[in-house]
Amino acid sequence: QVHVVESGGGSAQAGGSLRLSCAYTGSRSCMAWFRLNSGTEREGVAAIDTESKTYYVDSVKGRFPISRDNAKNTLLLQMNNLKPEDTATYYCAAQRSCVWRLTGGQFRIGMSPDDYDYWGQGTQVTVSS
Repeated sequence: QVHVVESGGGSAQAGGSLRLSCAYTGSRSCMAWFRLNSGTEREGVAAIDTESKTYYVDSVKGRFPISRDNAKNTLLLQMNNLKPEDTATYYCAAQRSCVWRLTGGQFRIGMSPDDYDYWGQGTQVTVSS
């Protein structure tokens, strides 16, 4: 059975920082962070494969570096320069084999919720102005 468990999150003021952690079991080629705010579908925020190739949604590029420790089965998301629009429930997602998508003429790590089979329970991040 696969376990994916997030920790971290909480409240911060705009411009501040928070760090999310995710512990997972087994060997997962691709890991990602998603978030859900007021919409109905989770938005892919950042993803990383076992070789540390990364992909970010434009709104967090340069602010939310994603990293992983394969030996410890841990995924991290360092959230810097937070903005009120970053307020959301953040989910850690895992996939045994990466799904690659052809985007803009290049193959990128899949960032659709359908590209991941294993999910954590979510952790709330609230950013005040």
